[in-house]
Amino acid sequence: MADPTIQYDDIQGTILRGYRVDLARHFILSINDKAATGSLIRALVDGLGGLPHITTAKHWSEKPACFLNISFTSTGLTALGLSAAELGSFDPAFQRGATSLDTAKTIGDIGESSPDNWIGGLANGERVHIVLTLWVAKDPAVLERISDQLRAAFVGCVTELSAHDAKALPDNQIHFGYRDNIAQPTVIGAPPRKRQIPDDQEPVATGEFLLGYRNQGGGTYSVAPTELSLNSSYAAFRILEQDVAGFDAFLAEYSAKAGVDTELLAAKVCGRWRNGNPLELRPDSAGEVLPSSQLNDFTYVSNDPSQDDTLGLKCPIGSHIRRNNPRNGAVVGTDSAHHRIVRRAMPYGPAYDPDRPTTEPRGLIGYFINASLSNQFEFLTSQWNLDSEFVKSATKPGDPDAGNAVFNISGEDVFLGVNDPADSSFTLAAPGPKGKNNTVLPGFSRMITTRGGVYCFFPSITGLRYLAKVAAD
Repeated sequence: MADPTIQYDDIQGTILRGYRVDLARHFILSINDKAATGSLIRALVDGLGGLPHITTAKHWSEKPACFLNISFTSTGLTALGLSAAELGSFDPAFQRGATSLDTAKTIGDIGESSPDNWIGGLANGERVHIVLTLWVAKDPAVLERISDQLRAAFVGCVTELSAHDAKALPDNQIHFGYRDNIAQPTVIGAPPRKRQIPDDQEPVATGEFLLGYRNQGGGTYSVAPTELSLNSSYAAFRILEQDVAGFDAFLAEYSAKAGVDTELLAAKVCGRWRNGNPLELRPDSAGEVLPSSQLNDFTYVSNDPSQDDTLGLKCPIGSHIRRNNPRNGAVVGTDSAHHRIVRRAMPYGPAYDPDRPTTEPRGLIGYFINASLSNQFEFLTSQWNLDSEFVKSATKPGDPDAGNAVFNISGEDVFLGVNDPADSSFTLAAPGPKGKNNTVLPGFSRMITTRGGVYCFFPSITGLRYLAKVAAD
């Protein structure tokens, strides 16, 4: 089947393009005046009055000074004038919203991560209507100048509930010290990326990330009205605070208990060494950073016993990258291609210095983009990150006595799991029947706390014009 023809200038750019910037600011907005907000949307689409215009996925010959994208919550679309019947056609998770108790239970936003504890007005989902994100290449002065322009335009339209800044760390690292943004899905029909890292996996159907195109299941996600049903997408916006000191303490304590090197344990819980090299290709030591052509070129299951890692002896089945993308591993339900997401997230907060530790908040903030919050973001989180029983029974080719995959995973994702010390665990697998030689590390605490979340809808440019018109009527 031929790749679909996608009208890039009708799609908000962040869905299909990574902007490769150092700075970002996320504005959380509440609509005060429907008609005035419609005028603001129209001005942002066309760049009127000196405002930056909404960035599309269209190729640019000269990199813009900034990038701007806008998304809306279910309550925001209601405030603009969409009817209950129309909203009833949207993804069920989107309709519930991020602050729903059902949503929070599904994705593990409980305890300290409960929406009741969220910052910046995000706890009140009824008031959160818009998330507007400004990305800037490097210059903080540009970020402040354009923010001032936007804030002037907000007057009489929306109330700014809060703004959340992000700043890239050197070499695309996150605060836990790992190199990030290595493995993104290849979307059929998407514009080619300048720094595409080759992927051993088949490209993912366009309809997994854009409404109106065929998805992996052969169907099409759509909404009413039709003006919003082509070239739009959903996202989970998340503020994830990382306990760096707690993670360092975990590594020190549990590497000693397991009798392994601290950096090897860090690689085992992630699936990659902190320099980005995958355990599948570098199982014993991090080594020099592999070429980009190799960083993502691996699988977990092979008919060649020397290459196979069905049992997770090299890369644990419960590692972060293997849970979030099992690749060709055997899992319950459909394969991993049905549940991929695009990540557009950056660190926030000051870099962590273990010699001079501070308690300032730091973590990751941004979007997890997909065409179905229910089947992608929520499935991925609830079924693979928060559960260890999604792995099918499987043995090593040629050596069934070495064990079975179902016994070589336990607990929740070390990073994204709830991880109550009463029942948390992580398994380091070893050959042997029914996991009898495995090392199980129990009793650790949560590493990441949710500080805010929004379920967003990114309309196409056509959809934004439609919303501006509806708001004006």
